[in-house]
Amino acid sequence: MTRIILVRHGETPWNKDKIFRGTVDIPLNDTGREEAELAGEWLQKETIHAAYSSPLSRARDTAAAICRHHKLQVQDLPGLGDINYGEWQSLPLTEVKKVYADLYRQWETAPHTVRFPRGETLEEVEQRAWAAVEEVVKRHPGRTVLLAAHRAVNKVLIARFIGLDNSHFWRIGQDTTAINRFHLVGDVWHIMSVNDNCHLRSLKRGAYVDF
Repeated sequence: MTRIILVRHGETPWNKDKIFRGTVDIPLNDTGREEAELAGEWLQKETIHAAYSSPLSRARDTAAAICRHHKLQVQDLPGLGDINYGEWQSLPLTEVKKVYADLYRQWETAPHTVRFPRGETLEEVEQRAWAAVEEVVKRHPGRTVLLAAHRAVNKVLIARFIGLDNSHFWRIGQDTTAINRFHLVGDVWHIMSVNDNCHLRSLKRGAYVDF
């Protein structure tokens, strides 16, 4: 049985300020680094055989904080890179809502139909991210593998694991450093947990914001 532990990266300054990140390499902030350390402590007694990450530092550093407990090197996996928001990247949410009002309403109500200006669609993200998962499964049959990625990437992967299409994007929560678990039994993926953030109980956190 192959096991996937899928983790979202920790908080960055742009998460906190609701700025679209995408392919821009924004590092973890102090809270994000603490979240990553707590995730590492939470998973330290797990048996993890290999670890892969989005090439962006916020995901790679999150994976590294976990892998320090397992003496593993994190390998970059480009298919796990964040969604390309195109012209929305580096813009605050408030500005996007004004400048791209119609498209943002479409993003809120029918995310699977949106192509970001000069960017990607959720389907394109799903195709490359799922190909990355399939490659990992081929490389490590019967093993437990850590994958570190991003909100949008994790959401489309979770939908694929569960058997949902991307119209359900907003129904899937992904807190920073959320831990998600999937087991491949035969040729069927079993969903063990989604958006587990129990390791963050010691942090003072406000209401959950999906950004």
